[in-house]
Amino acid sequence: MHAPLGVPERQLACADLIKALHECHNASVWNRFIGGCNDQKQALNMCLRQERVDRTTRNREDSKDRNKKKYDAWDKLKEETTAPDAAPAAEPKAEA
Repeated sequence: MHAPLGVPERQLACADLIKALHECHNASVWNRFIGGCNDQKQALNMCLRQERVDRTTRNREDSKDRNKKKYDAWDKLKEETTAPDAAPAAEPKAEA
């Protein structure tokens, strides 16, 4: 079982394999039942798998970047809130 093929990104990446599978299925109804389209389906599954692996790798890298920015912002905020005042207030002089 493969993912729905109506997603445009998948159609761009695996368009020729999707077309070949549809043509095979439309050639004869028996192809679906006796395994006549198994080669096309296997090739499509491998293409979809590679697309998924690429997408998850890309998402993982993007997530690492977002987390780094988030932690950097939290660290900067923490430094700003815990930093002592730059100049202490001068005490008034006692007049004699």
